[in-house]
Formats: sequence, C-alpha cells, structure tokens
Amino acid sequence: MVNRLTNFYNGKNVLITGHTGFKGSWLSIWLMKMGATVHGLALAPKSDYDHFVLTGLADKMDSHIGDIRDAAFVNKVMDDVKPEIVFHMAAQPLVIKSYQDPTETFETNFNGALNLLEAIRNSDYVKTLVFITSDKCYKNKEWTWGYRETDEMGDNDPYSASKACAELLFRSYNQSFLIKKGIAAGTTRAGNVIGGGDWSDNRLVPDIVKALQENKPLIIRSPQATRPWQFVMEPLRGYLQLG
Repeated sequence: MVNRLTNFYNGKNVLITGHTGFKGSWLSIWLMKMGATVHGLALAPKSDYDHFVLTGLADKMDSHIGDIRDAAFVNKVMDDVKPEIVFHMAAQPLVIKSYQDPTETFETNFNGALNLLEAIRNSDYVKTLVFITSDKCYKNKEWTWGYRETDEMGDNDPYSASKACAELLFRSYNQSFLIKKGIAAGTTRAGNVIGGGDWSDNRLVPDIVKALQENKPLIIRSPQATRPWQFVMEPLRGYLQLG
C-alpha cells in the first residue's frame, strides 16, 4: 500500500487547508516524503511548540497564512497554487470552544468550507477533493457500534451541528457541480486522534502531558467516558487512500 501511495502522489500538486494544525502538519510531511509538491492554507500556528513549528515546515513547503473565512484570500491561494488535489482539513475542531464561540465555529466550519468549494467549483485545475469532517457530525445516540452513512446527522452541540452542516454543503456541491465538472470528491470522518504534536486545549492526552510538565493536578472532565482512539497515521492513511 505504501508503494502504491508513493507512486500516486509523487509529483502531484497538492493543497492542504489547515496545514499548520496537528493532523495537517503530519499529512504535509507524509506527502512531501512521497514526492508531492505541497502547499498549505491555514491560520498561523498557535505556539512555538506546535508540530508545524518544531518540524520547520514553514521553510520546507509553500505555506500561505490566512483565514479560510476570507473568500478573497482563499481564491488567491487557489489561483496561485492551482492544485490538482485538495485536502480540506481547516476547522474549528473543539466541542468546548464551540460553546464558547459558536459564531466562529459555524463561520469556520461552514462558511470556510463554502469559500473553498466555491473556489474549486470555479477552477479548471482541481481533479480531486478529500473533504474531511468528523464523526461528531452524527447525532450521538450512545450506541456501542460505529455510525453508518445512513444514520441521522447533527447532534446538539454547535461543533457537531457545524460539521453536519458541512456534510450537507459538500453533498450539495458534489451533486450539483463537482460531479458535472469531472472532479472526484469524497467526504471522510475520523474520531478521536492521538499522536505527537497535538497541544490542543481540552484533549485528554495533551492535558496529561501539560499537567506533568506544570506539576499540576490532572482534571479529567468525563472520567466515566470510553474513548475509541486512533493513532494519527491511521486516519491520514485513509485520507491518502481516498485521495
């Protein structure tokens, strides 16, 4: 599988939205190792110990810093880069923050996605889109089994609702525009991901590390919860296979 992926992505022109984030920075490294020309569109990293900063990616790839909510910025990057393949990962990714600032959450996760889809719709160079949302797009029914594509969308919290909205937006654009343009597009949903370089707030593993570093008590917000984790390379391989 690794050789097949390398053979496919070698020499490809790829854009990643959200490349300064946890999964986005890892995906950037993997694609570059396979010989792809990698461009990124994202907000600036939040700290000097973010994975993007520690790995020196700013000097190794074509990094465009800006806000996906800015349609003019998105259009300019797309026209300058002219990617064949787009991985859309830019998002406000935290449930708790979505309660603190629901407006930013919906503007980023829906309007930002809309800006990108519009740029792709108006392009003549994009061939493939991998549109990454979240398994939180499903209504949480506390089942013990995984959710299916036919299950109900949209839970109560703003983050989950914003991701369900993004899924509906993608389906509309795919059926109305992308298929007719011959663009191969798919959406994919990952769950809780762990791995090196994740310093996000209100995540259990980063919280544990921060508590140890600062010699402070660890606060576990949901001690009775069961977390189905996956290592960061697992969903990334799925994204690459889908692409």
